[in-house]
Formats: sequence, C-alpha cells, structure tokens
Amino acid sequence: MKTFLKACAALSLAAATPAFAQAAAKTTDFPAATDKTKGKSIAYLPVAMGITLTEIWWSQIQKGAESAGMKALIRDPNWSSSAETQALTSLIAEKPTVIVVHNPNVQLLAKQLEKAQKEGIYVVQVNMVSKYKTDAYVGADWDALGKQTAEAMVKDCGTGSGKSGKVAIIQGELTSETSLGQMRAALPILKADKGIKVVSSQAANWDATQAHNVASTVLQQNPDLCGIYGFWDTMTLGASQAVKEAGLAGKVNVYTSGDGSKLACDSIANGAFTQYYNYDAEAQGRAIIQKAAELINSGKKPGSTHEMLFSPISVITKANVASVKCPNFVMKK
Repeated sequence: MKTFLKACAALSLAAATPAFAQAAAKTTDFPAATDKTKGKSIAYLPVAMGITLTEIWWSQIQKGAESAGMKALIRDPNWSSSAETQALTSLIAEKPTVIVVHNPNVQLLAKQLEKAQKEGIYVVQVNMVSKYKTDAYVGADWDALGKQTAEAMVKDCGTGSGKSGKVAIIQGELTSETSLGQMRAALPILKADKGIKVVSSQAANWDATQAHNVASTVLQQNPDLCGIYGFWDTMTLGASQAVKEAGLAGKVNVYTSGDGSKLACDSIANGAFTQYYNYDAEAQGRAIIQKAAELINSGKKPGSTHEMLFSPISVITKANVASVKCPNFVMKK
C-alpha cells in the first residue's frame, strides 16, 4: 500500500490536472471514432448502480462509447464485494478491450486487475484506486480534498473561532482509498490545531442510515459539536438529518463532497450541508471514455503506463450556490 501511494505521489499533479481539465471544459467533448476504436468494447463495473454518482458516469461512458464506435457493457454488483469480484472475473474471460472499475477498497480486486492487464485488457480505475496500479486512474485527489476540508474545519471550529472545537468524522469504508486518502491528509491538520478535538471517527460504509445513527450518538454525547466531516454526500445526508432532529441545524457545520448533481446545490441551499466539494461526475465520465479511447488508439501494451488524472475540485457554499450550475440528472427507472 505504501509503495503504491508513494508512486502516486511521485506522479505530477501539475501534469495530470490540465489533461483532465481540458476534458472537463467541454460539455460534449467525447472521443471521435477511429479505425482502432470502431467495434471495440468497454465494460463498466461500479460498486453499485442506482446512485447519481455511478449513474452519471455510466451515462457519459455510453455517450462516449457511441461517439467512438464502441460497444458499452455494464455489470452491477449492487454493493456486494463478492458479486463485484465474480463480475470482474467473468469480464476478464469475456475480454472487453477496456474495463472501467470502481474499487470498493484497495485490496479486494487487486489480483483480478493484474490478471486483466496480463490478459491484454486496458483498465481504468475511477475515484477509488486499488493497490495494484493499472493504465489510468480518473477521479478525485483524496489527499488534496482531505487537506482542503480539514483547513476549512480548523478555520470554522479551531483556535480563535470561539467554538467548542469538537468535530466528528464519518468515513465510508475504512479500507477504501477515499477514506484512507482523506484521513491521511486531514488528521495531521486537525491534530495540529490545539483548539480542535476529534471526538469521533467512525465508518458508516457509505450508508445514510448508518451515518445518521453515528451522528445521533455523537450529538447526544457532544451537544456543543462544531462540525461533522462526511466522506460522501449521499451518506452524509443521514448525518445532516440527525443534526436537524437534534435541533442543531445552522449550529453544527456539515462538510462533504460528491458528484456535483442537483443534490449538492439543493443541500447547500436548504442548509443540510455547510460546505460541499464538487468533483464533477459528468466531467469524470467524459475523462474516463476519453482516456479509454486514447489507450486503444495508442496501441500501447496494457499495463505499460500508469497515469493519474485528478478532478478539479470546486467548493459550493451558501455564498455562491445561486451561481453554481448543478445538473439535474434524472436516473432512468
């Protein structure tokens, strides 16, 4: 794990970000069909469908695949780690040209991803990386996001703020890179401020009900809590509801991040979230399919290169929410 993270850190964010930013700048920027992409296939394996984040990625992958003359396939493990492992094993046997995978944690799919590369399949990881490096990662820079969020919490709740300094952290799955990266960057910053006290740091496993229960207990024990840091917007809505039920809306700051859909703007506008870090799932989806087409057109051997394409992060607060465009993505039934 440490070796992989060190390798990731060694890659230049300055070099990676412009490539992603260019992809994110055009709303209809999909790859054109070439002799090499026509007839090829791209398989998409998220942790689950039925949530705006993964549905937005899929909508962009489908559009991009059509533009590039490719066939798009999908497998939905529906939050089951064993089902996702089985689905990936099955996909490798089917030999699509590219597999796009959303890793539930850094360990689970590592062997299968290595096998896919050895079988000549390009692999793009999205938002949560495995300890095994594949051709490309497209997603948030979780260390940078953790640093940014922690600095905001210190400003709002730490020394000189006049607040209690008590904050709670609600992680997703403990061994996902989303959680590991944010904790790796946020904790040193929070601990460095003598006015901050982390009264709770627990996992809610991406579930809003679990986040609600964690927040309810923490608020009962710490009615003077200053802030809650949740690692994903859909999960963190449960914590926001607990704040509201405790009669502390507007008194307890809630920080989170997500895909930037209408949920983000609505939740900031109605006070559910205090500060929202948007990593723009639509732009990520376009970057995924662009990178897939680029790999195919390159003719490079799968596994011969490793790239990190980090999502530009924008911050949404009540001060700017009226001017922010959060797409109203409607999921298909």
